[in-house]
Amino acid sequence: MEEKYHITDSEWEIMRVVWANDEVTSNFVFEVLGEKMNWKRTTVKTLLNRLLERKILKKREIGNKYLYSTEYMEKEVAQIYILGTFKKICDTKVGKMIACVIENSELSFDDLEIILKAVEVKKESAVSKVLCKCLKGQCNCEKNGHLHI
Repeated sequence: MEEKYHITDSEWEIMRVVWANDEVTSNFVFEVLGEKMNWKRTTVKTLLNRLLERKILKKREIGNKYLYSTEYMEKEVAQIYILGTFKKICDTKVGKMIACVIENSELSFDDLEIILKAVEVKKESAVSKVLCKCLKGQCNCEKNGHLHI
């Protein structure tokens, strides 16, 4: 299922329109994104078809129009995408990357409260040292004194 969620930047733009509107026509997507993305109508249809082929989108016909929708929630897909990105880096660097995301994101006080609560919960299962699980040669942990498992 995770492979299905490999969504290109252009497909993400389409999905954001679908998530915001539940059901959309290709014309509506073009009206929203055409100018910003410098796309032609055929580009929108091609991207919609790619998402249909991977069953990320579904369509139904109403008269002479197709309505596109998805059963996948934005939060679910975004979490899989983000967690997949973290799996691509050394475990010893994940904490620093999370801090970097926080530092470089515009966050509300409510967002910060959610983050602080998550940190408090995570403290209960935190380890004294994160071990590297990379294959030898994939990172520089040995040079920095980190242990491989």
